[in-house]
Amino acid sequence: MGAEGKWRFAMVCSSNMNRSMEAHSLLGRAGLDVASYGTGTQVKLPGPSLHEPNVYDFGTPYGAIYDDLRRKDPDLSVLPPSLPRRSLPHLLYCFRCGLFFAHHCGHEPSRYKRNGLLPMLKRNTSVKLAPQRWQDNAGDGVFDMILTFEERVFDLVIEDMNNREPRLMKSVLIVNMDVKDNHEEAGVGAKLALELCQKLQGVDGDWEEIIDDVMIAFEKQHKRKLAYSISFY
Repeated sequence: MGAEGKWRFAMVCSSNMNRSMEAHSLLGRAGLDVASYGTGTQVKLPGPSLHEPNVYDFGTPYGAIYDDLRRKDPDLSVLPPSLPRRSLPHLLYCFRCGLFFAHHCGHEPSRYKRNGLLPMLKRNTSVKLAPQRWQDNAGDGVFDMILTFEERVFDLVIEDMNNREPRLMKSVLIVNMDVKDNHEEAGVGAKLALELCQKLQGVDGDWEEIIDDVMIAFEKQHKRKLAYSISFY
């Protein structure tokens, strides 16, 4: 626990793209000390089909991923590259029609704009540089609470903590709250994460003595099942 009782929080999902980053963004704006991670072997984003995801290494900047998806789907551009936006401020250019329009021409928007990937990546670039992998974060210091957003990620975090040699004997609370991996649910999950983290940070005294009561009350209030475990650094 940091100075003046301030907790350090880690938000963890699979790819450090949607759920953990939505929570990271919201908690950061609320003034909490927060970081975020993914537990996968690589970062995976939806692609042209279910069997063709866009795959990136952890550490690839969000801005580079954004640029790569725009390159793969040029319909995202509103003007041809050779024409500056200021020259035709009120017109849109459709690459499929090859024409300028004062209003939308009727073509479907790009799949990456439609499925929310580009707005998500824009948001991520304002939070930090690149997705980080939980299993490689030992140098980031200790956390007071780790919040995961699916059971498989929860299990991987616990497994990783159990594989580390305890040196400080400092306890860390690991909590799982299942949140579907879509933009709407990530927003809901982030608000719940903020409320839970603020409750924990506001606990007076030894949190380990009252953690069961805090979790039960939260579950009852929000009709959300929580799983939790305690590990040690």
